Amino acid sequence: MLRHLGVHAPRLAFNFKSSLIHGGRGKTLTTRAFSSSAAVSPPSKAIVYEAHGEPDTVTKLVEVPAVEVKEKDVCVKMLAAPINPSDINRIQGVYPVRPEPPAVGGYEGVGEVHSVGSSVTSLSPGDWVIPSPPSFGTWQTYIVNDEKVWHKIEKGVPMEYAATITVNPLTALLMLEHCVTLNSGTGDAIVQNGATSMVGQCVIQIAKSRGIHNINIIRDRPGVDEVKERLKNLGADEVSTESELEVKNVKSLLGGIPEPVLGFNCVGGNAASLVLKFLRQGGTMVTYGGMSKKPVSVSTSSFIFKDISLRGFWLQKWLSTDKAEESRGMIDRLLSLVQEGKLKYKMDLAPFEDFNTALDKALGKLGSQPKQVIKF
Repeated sequence: MLRHLGVHAPRLAFNFKSSLIHGGRGKTLTTRAFSSSAAVSPPSKAIVYEAHGEPDTVTKLVEVPAVEVKEKDVCVKMLAAPINPSDINRIQGVYPVRPEPPAVGGYEGVGEVHSVGSSVTSLSPGDWVIPSPPSFGTWQTYIVNDEKVWHKIEKGVPMEYAATITVNPLTALLMLEHCVTLNSGTGDAIVQNGATSMVGQCVIQIAKSRGIHNINIIRDRPGVDEVKERLKNLGADEVSTESELEVKNVKSLLGGIPEPVLGFNCVGGNAASLVLKFLRQGGTMVTYGGMSKKPVSVSTSSFIFKDISLRGFWLQKWLSTDKAEESRGMIDRLLSLVQEGKLKYKMDLAPFEDFNTALDKALGKLGSQPKQVIKF
């Protein structure tokens, strides 16, 4: 079993090329011989890439032979898994932490326990589980991994939300609770760009549930009024386009909302500068993405006269610091918000057989699309 920055990689056996697949840090996973009496998984199907490159050219569907289920192992039949931007970046070879190819795509998802090893006590067949922390290789029909990799969740959660809870919603919750102390219900406010992203939508709703004001910046686009209305229905206090904020004093647009103490930037460039404009004296801007691929520029006066602080956030680094139990508690909180109707976001469920179409949508080839979630 491989461990890379606290991430567990499932044991796999692939019957292609020389019947072996390489795991992280140059290690090799090979087909194991096992006795006829050993417990084994069913044969599986997986989306594999044998080299880094554009996902629509290097991924393919392969057949995966049965894998031995050892005494502390759990065999999980995957139910659903999303296609995240970071999944695409891993296949392209540009994400900082990634398995070496050939490898199975996907990093989060939800499954149902199919069978358990003889020493497993915490899980039973039929339980719903998610890999927590997330694990490489979720784009396959069956996964065998150690019992402690899996976190049991309630079956009543909609499948697509369970499949997508451990990356974007957890990022939103962590940034709201671990970067700056925000006082719920006492008038604190945050500001963010990229408000239409899944993290942005989660920030809006979690902030609303905590009584924290939220100001949101979106790019100029067709149908912007409809987008604004949709975000306000989620709980946004204010939504403005980048062009609407090209004024000398953006704080005049706040109305009765206090100056934000915390800002989130996932865009960079001018959109990051707009977040900085809103922050109050001593405020903090957290960068967790760079969709524009432009640098963050900060004026000297922001540092000297406003004492602005800049910091970054990367979920995978946080999860690598022995935060498994804390993250599972936060995931349970997020799933409770989903069940209470206080956390929602748009997704498309796509059959596994239509993976290529879902991938094209995730790559933006078919225009702006909701999050693509593969249903196995």
